Amino acid sequence: MEPRVAELKQKIEDTLCPFGFEVYPFQVAWYNELLPPAFHLPFPGPTLAFLVLSTPAMFDRALKPFLKSCHFQTLRDPVDQCVSYHLRSVTEKFPEVHMEVIADYEVHPNRRPKILAQTAAHVAGAAYYYQRQDVDADPWGTQHIAGVCIHPRFGGWFAIRGVMLLPGIEVPNLPPRKPPDCVPTRAGRITLLEGFNFHWRDWTYRDAVTPEERYSEEQKIYFSTPPAQRLALLGLAQPSEHPSTTSEHPLSLLTKPQNSRRARSWLSPSVSPPVSPGP
Repeated sequence: MEPRVAELKQKIEDTLCPFGFEVYPFQVAWYNELLPPAFHLPFPGPTLAFLVLSTPAMFDRALKPFLKSCHFQTLRDPVDQCVSYHLRSVTEKFPEVHMEVIADYEVHPNRRPKILAQTAAHVAGAAYYYQRQDVDADPWGTQHIAGVCIHPRFGGWFAIRGVMLLPGIEVPNLPPRKPPDCVPTRAGRITLLEGFNFHWRDWTYRDAVTPEERYSEEQKIYFSTPPAQRLALLGLAQPSEHPSTTSEHPLSLLTKPQNSRRARSWLSPSVSPPVSPGP
């Protein structure tokens, strides 16, 4: 890795990794080469970028402290706001480096995603993006099959949070890093894609590889709750309502039984499973 890239990566990691994030460098060209022009990032090909993902540890290391320290009445999406806070802290800590942050959920006015998170994760070498095209003679006929990223250490128990672009910093000699192919067999890929597309509620597709760490029961309750109901789950008011008067700490409510319904996927800004055209 080029010394300048290694230095910048270390600076970003020193800020984010203690809070349960991981950082991976890539060239804009690697991303754009896999996508039609409508989805290209508008920067020269050698422009340096960093993919940021969250590990299971983020919930305890970043989200819980964020909830304890922020003004509850301003919350709309606690996880997105927490991640935004930490990514913004990087840009503020290093004002001499021009950075542009694109969160995984951001869209253009026409609703087209600003970043295809799973494609970015694949080209950055962070997680392998398994798609229908990765299965020889697939068995699904005319069914739509969405792809899914698998992390070599955390399986499906992680989230792609966005990219940090560094306009003006070009790294034409940055060597590409292929994502580990941790589900190499046809049978394993079929099981993974069928689990993600048809049985995602049971969480089992996330164990496509044996993970070093999974989401805690608290996290599973939280992310199984529809986004519109998560503030209530935490004992917090909606932005237009008065704060809750409950005597329990908001996080303690996560341990109570909840009705599990379709939740927003960790791997996409849209409802799981996502529809994504790359890589």
